[in-house]
Amino acid sequence: MNKDHGLDVYIGNPDKKARLYRRTLLIVVISQIFGGAGLAAGITVGALLAQDMLGTDSLAGLPVGLFTLGSALAAFLVGRLSQRMGRRTGLAAGFMAGGLGAAGVVAAAIMESPMLLFTSFFIYGAGTATNLQARYAGTDLAEKHQRATSVSIAMVSTTLGAVAGPNLVGVMGDFARMINVPELAGPFILAGAAFITAGLVLLLFLRPDPFKVARVLEAERQRVGTIDETERTENDQRGIVLAALIMVVTQIVMVAVMTMTPVHMGNHGHDLGAIGMVIGFHIAGMYLPSLFTGILIDKIGRVAMTIAAAVILLIAGIIAAVAPGESLAMMAISLTLLGVGWNLGLISGTTILVDATVPDSRAKTQGTVDVLIALSGAAGGALSGIVAAGAGFGFLSIAGGVLALGLIPALYLMHPEKN
Repeated sequence: MNKDHGLDVYIGNPDKKARLYRRTLLIVVISQIFGGAGLAAGITVGALLAQDMLGTDSLAGLPVGLFTLGSALAAFLVGRLSQRMGRRTGLAAGFMAGGLGAAGVVAAAIMESPMLLFTSFFIYGAGTATNLQARYAGTDLAEKHQRATSVSIAMVSTTLGAVAGPNLVGVMGDFARMINVPELAGPFILAGAAFITAGLVLLLFLRPDPFKVARVLEAERQRVGTIDETERTENDQRGIVLAALIMVVTQIVMVAVMTMTPVHMGNHGHDLGAIGMVIGFHIAGMYLPSLFTGILIDKIGRVAMTIAAAVILLIAGIIAAVAPGESLAMMAISLTLLGVGWNLGLISGTTILVDATVPDSRAKTQGTVDVLIALSGAAGGALSGIVAAGAGFGFLSIAGGVLALGLIPALYLMHPEKN
């Protein structure tokens, strides 16, 4: 036994490492199912809750902005905690904090307190950030040709909870009324329970910690000089910047359009059930393509799939802009494509980031990049209401698509490798 509590048993034992890799993915999958249900509440009814409490559309995007801003702080802390103590501790702490924030949202709705609502949304963001950071856990023990697929497996499992969440809005609203809680706070009861369950799954079962094992294996390879020529011995800064740019732009576009869609639909007479269904399609688009996205990225390449993401986001923006507000089908198509574009961009960017980093600084670098992603989402969420109120939902949607298209020249200027 050494200071790494027996993790040296994985040295020179690829079969044992492969088994741990598969077990890690299984635990991440289970936690992500619950985590997906937790994040869906804020997306579906966050803006509506603020609109109802404040009586204005212009601030309806503020809750989404706040929970994405809160997710920025959480991403930084989870990344640092994971680097120091492992994925298990970092991810479990983040999900628990998200559960606390969801409980605060319910309390704010009961007390009709905007200040508590906004504070709780900020804390609730920890669950969103952690749900996103969990995608990295599957890559810790993956070989380079498995990395995008590993991210995909972690993300597709989110689909089950994330799609179920919005479609339980009506059920949770009825449950909330039964216990004398405002209807729009009902989904946050589900969110709190889901985030806490996700945290407990990781805390209890993510053993041994895959990140700690990866660091031990890396240290041994460096000690005996068996680093493969395709493996990095230090971070590639250009690759990190490119990965961050891809994920930041796709996040801004997705959050801005997604945030104002429930308000846009509500203003055109759609009820909560219809809004929940469209957001459910959107979240399916965000996560369900992961069944294929990772395989395509590993086979076709990071750059090609990022270009596909940009084009799809542009198409989604155009459809959202020209679709009649009364058309449920067109809004569902637009929001589904918006989710697909985000999925392709996020997984491509995530894979480039893992390729560009080494274990000694990987988790904290991932956390720092996710801070930028969260801050961009916060900006997109907070400004979306102002832009939509001033220039219209159609302008907001088109502007997002044009911004995404700007990734294509950036790729050819900055991509560090052919794939």
